[in-house]
Amino acid sequence: MTQGAGQGPEMRTPTVRDFRVPAYVHDAGPYAQSAGPHPQPAAPYDSTSGDPYDRTANPYAGPPEPYVRSSPYAGHPPLGEAAVPAEQPEGYTPTERDLPVINRGDTVQVPVDPEAGQLPQPDDGPGPLFVVGDVHGYLDELVSALREKGLIDVEGRWAAGTSRLWFLGDFTDRGPDGIGVIDLVMRLSAEAAAAGGYCKALMGNHELLLLGARRFGDIPVNSGAGTATFQAAWLLNGGQKTDMERLQDHHLQWMARLDAMELADEHLLMHSDTTAYLDYGDSIEAVNDTIRETLTRNDADECWDLFRKLTKRFAFRDDGGAQAVRSLLDTYGGSRIVHGHSPIPYLRGEVGSEDSENSSPPVVEEPHLYADKLAIAMDGGVTMAGKLLVQQLPLDN
Repeated sequence: MTQGAGQGPEMRTPTVRDFRVPAYVHDAGPYAQSAGPHPQPAAPYDSTSGDPYDRTANPYAGPPEPYVRSSPYAGHPPLGEAAVPAEQPEGYTPTERDLPVINRGDTVQVPVDPEAGQLPQPDDGPGPLFVVGDVHGYLDELVSALREKGLIDVEGRWAAGTSRLWFLGDFTDRGPDGIGVIDLVMRLSAEAAAAGGYCKALMGNHELLLLGARRFGDIPVNSGAGTATFQAAWLLNGGQKTDMERLQDHHLQWMARLDAMELADEHLLMHSDTTAYLDYGDSIEAVNDTIRETLTRNDADECWDLFRKLTKRFAFRDDGGAQAVRSLLDTYGGSRIVHGHSPIPYLRGEVGSEDSENSSPPVVEEPHLYADKLAIAMDGGVTMAGKLLVQQLPLDN
């Protein structure tokens, strides 16, 4: 039941808009093999604009009001046309950001030696284990980072033999080519398997957000504090219209079948730094099955609750953080948690006030080991001019 007239003051839905950045768009290069045109350049976001939803400042920001449903996309307006705002229902509350916006001024290219060789391979048994932090549509940065580690060759093909590669989720939104990122990961999965290794991926909250935006559009959901829609949340969280235009059924099926957590070499891999996974089962298999079944039931409110819980963050950062990590390790196994989701500058306390919006983001060069050395954070903040991290495990220290 949504909030309406006579039900109290208007409320806002907390902690679902996270880290929106300007729609900096560039040519995604030769590695994206998805259908449809590449994104076209957009004007940089003007942080001096008084209205964060001002389309003249950020054409992808989108207003918080719902849209009139008039599209072949489930609930979406024709994405090549201007949306027509519907009359705003009483009590409607879009999502709000839960952390300050850090402006990304430009993409960061990593110089790579084109003659870099393949990774050393073991004589027997599985190859080395690697993890990748949040990509958020930055395909060129992903390709550069994978080449730097010797995981792909100069043509973007799997070059790591029996190596094992895990992506920690959040492939789309904010960056210019989320669908190109998904296509690359899907292709590398097949190539790695053929070489005796593997490339696998976990579900992030932005996969849930994109699935919800496509399936439910502007259908109001019970957010627990007023009403919201997946479509509004997707736009506020950096949803790119070019991703929605190029999204196909096989992309949707792939995202809906992703696992939420896995155990690899005593590392508990998950996207979000939250204990909310405990709400979905007392084993890794139970969590993955429960979340997959939730998406299969196609209930908007149930999917919103899942998205909301996996958007929570910072459970391991402050007092009691190490104990929160131990509660997950005791339940699901492993000796360390490896996660994405929360950019490392926030976890290190280097960013966290509105005053930081106009300052240069701290430089991140490596994963962040914290919570009594029980947790490894992998989101280097590529959307904040940081580095897209690819790390071989185990991490020293």
